[in-house]
Amino acid sequence: MMGLDRDRLVELVQVVVRNPLRAFLSALGVGWGLFMIIITVGAARGLENGVKADMGNDVSNSMFAWTMSTSLPYKGYQRGRYVEMDIDDVRWIQANTQHLDLVCPEVQLGGYRGTNNVTRGKQSGAFDVHGAIAEYPQVKPMNITEGRFLNEGDLAGERKVCVIGSRVKDILFEMGEEPLGETIQIQGVIFRVVGVYTPKGNDEDAQNEAESIYIPFSTFAKAFNTRGRVGWLSMLIKDGVDAEEAEEATKQLIKARLSIHPDDPRAIGAWSMAEEFQKAELLFSGMRLISLLFGSLALLAGVIGITNIMLISIKERTKELGIRRSLGATPVRILQQIIGETLFLTLLAGLCGLVLGVGLLEVVDGFIEDGADAGVFRHPEIDFGTILTVLCILLGMSIFAGVLPALRALAIKPVEALRSEG
Repeated sequence: MMGLDRDRLVELVQVVVRNPLRAFLSALGVGWGLFMIIITVGAARGLENGVKADMGNDVSNSMFAWTMSTSLPYKGYQRGRYVEMDIDDVRWIQANTQHLDLVCPEVQLGGYRGTNNVTRGKQSGAFDVHGAIAEYPQVKPMNITEGRFLNEGDLAGERKVCVIGSRVKDILFEMGEEPLGETIQIQGVIFRVVGVYTPKGNDEDAQNEAESIYIPFSTFAKAFNTRGRVGWLSMLIKDGVDAEEAEEATKQLIKARLSIHPDDPRAIGAWSMAEEFQKAELLFSGMRLISLLFGSLALLAGVIGITNIMLISIKERTKELGIRRSLGATPVRILQQIIGETLFLTLLAGLCGLVLGVGLLEVVDGFIEDGADAGVFRHPEIDFGTILTVLCILLGMSIFAGVLPALRALAIKPVEALRSEG
C-alpha cells in the first residue's frame, strides 16, 4: 500500500516537474484568484472595523430620545407647545415598555461648551455637566481609571459627588495631584470627586466626552433647581428587537404619556445606534458577498486555465495513457489519476495564494498597529469560516476542472494510442 501511495505521489509531482513553466503559469491564475478573495474580503472587514469603531463608544443596542415642540394640536393643546419629560415620566416609560431593557434619564447643565462653569482654586474650565444615574455606563461605556462611578446611594442620598473625565482632571489638577476626595465647584456648588474616567474609543466624540462631569441625577435637580426635568433618555433595546420597531414604539409611548398627537412627526426626536449598526452590518455583508463573488470569478478563470493545460497534457501523454490501459489500468484508476493531478495542481496553487493573502493582511495590520494613519481602515482580517468556505469552493472547482480532462483520457483507445507518435 505504501508503494502504491508513493507511486501516486511521484505521478503528482511529475505534473509539475514535467513542464514547470507551464505548471506555474497555469497555477498562477488559481493562486491569484484565491489571493484576491483573501485580500478583498479582508480589506472589506478592515473597513467595517474602522467604520464601526468611528461610530462612537455607544453600545450597539443603544437608543436616545428627546422632546421638542409639537406640530399638531391635540386634546385641547395648540400646536407649537414645547413638551418636557420629568423623572416620573421616565419611571412610567420603563414600567410600560416592551422593547427596552434600560431607560436612563439624563440632563445637561447649560449649553454645549458654554462659559467657564467649573472651578478649582485658580483653575477653571467650560465642561459638560451631566445629571445621570448609576446604570448610565451600560449605555455609554467608560473606563474608570480612579475611584468609582455613581451608585444608588449617591442618588438616594442626593450626595454632592461627581465623576470627572480625564481632560477635566488634567485642566483642574496639577500633574501628580490626587483628585479623589478633593472638591470642585460647579456654578458655585461644591462637589467631591469620587472617580475619574476615560472614554472608550479615540475618535473626536470620545475626546469631547473626556471633558465631561457626571453627578447624581437627583443631586442635579436639587442643586440647579431643574425640578426633575429630563433633557433626554439614553436607552438599551432588548436583544432580538428590531431597532426601527423599538424606536417607533418608544416614540408612541412618550407621546401617549405627554398627550402628544400620535401622528406628530416633530414632537419627539430619536436616534438609534442599534439602527445604525444594523444598516452598517447590512452594507458590509453585501460588500463581503460581492468580494467573495468577484474573487470566485477570478478563481474560476484560473481553474479553467488549469483545465485547458490538463487537456493539452492529456494529448501529449496519449501514448503513455494507452500503455497504462493496455497493461490493465482500469477506467476508475485513470479517472483517479487525472482528477488527482488536477486537484494537486489546483490546491497547491490555491494554498500558495491563501498563505500570501493572509500574510499580506498580517503585514498591513501590523503596519497600522505601529501607528500608521489609515483613516477608517483598521484591523483587516479574514475569519476561519471564510477561509473554510473558500477552500470548499476551490475543492469543488478543482473536481469540476478535472472531469473534462479525465473523460478525454478515458476516451483514448489503447490500440490507437500505441500507434500515436506522442
